[in-house]
Amino acid sequence: MYVYILFSERLLKYYVGQTSDIEKRLIRHNKGYVKSTKRGIPWELIYKIEVLNRSEALILELKIKKRGAKRYIDNHFGV
Repeated sequence: MYVYILFSERLLKYYVGQTSDIEKRLIRHNKGYVKSTKRGIPWELIYKIEVLNRSEALILELKIKKRGAKRYIDNHFGV
């Protein structure tokens, strides 16, 4: 399982999600199959972290969403 952060240059927004197949999921986002990200195409994968299971993925995803994706990235990577 992966937790990932996408960025849309078009919207200047981040999207946080979790999946077991990161490549397939990114394709779905960029083909407009995901309603919540359809307007931001193209999405760029800027962060991914592998976790052991879905339970851990959901916990980390929620933590990032509460903190804010940009703030989370800035705090962990000094960007």
